[in-house]
Amino acid sequence: MRSARMVLAVAGAVVLALSACGRSDRAPELMNIRSDGTPDEFAILPPKALEMPTDLAALPEPTPGGANLTDHNPQADAVAALGGNLRPAGGVPSADGALVASAGRFGVTGGIRDTLAAEDLDWRRDNNGRLLERLFNVNVYYAAYADMSLDQQAELWRWRKAGARTPSAPPPQDGEK
Repeated sequence: MRSARMVLAVAGAVVLALSACGRSDRAPELMNIRSDGTPDEFAILPPKALEMPTDLAALPEPTPGGANLTDHNPQADAVAALGGNLRPAGGVPSADGALVASAGRFGVTGGIRDTLAAEDLDWRRDNNGRLLERLFNVNVYYAAYADMSLDQQAELWRWRKAGARTPSAPPPQDGEK
């Protein structure tokens, strides 16, 4: 009986020691999503259809390694689908100057993306799950960010009580106001 307890204690110590051997330089993966090596069918984008130009002399010079006329531009396609125009390469269009000035009226922090990425990495390391959650690849994403998530129903009712119209939200059920 005593030797069986000793074996269990040694096995438990080995499991704890092996679980502590994880790589500390790797960023925590709170969602625990793994790729099984299958191809991503959405990563393959067929080119646009070939068309015969009206004037062959008006074709642009070939650019080795550059863009072709048949290549898709997903960003431009998305902006066009949403009814917008692409921003010129020179910066902010004059029509949006007032909006940009208003958004930056309290100042702009220069490396905010790097700062937020570092803070989020620290947060994910601190909330990487308990030992058994890491050992069995349990998804801890929602628990880690629970304090930062928005209660959608409470927010909807807060706006409805304030008298705001919420046409895109589900209508109130019977007995709700």
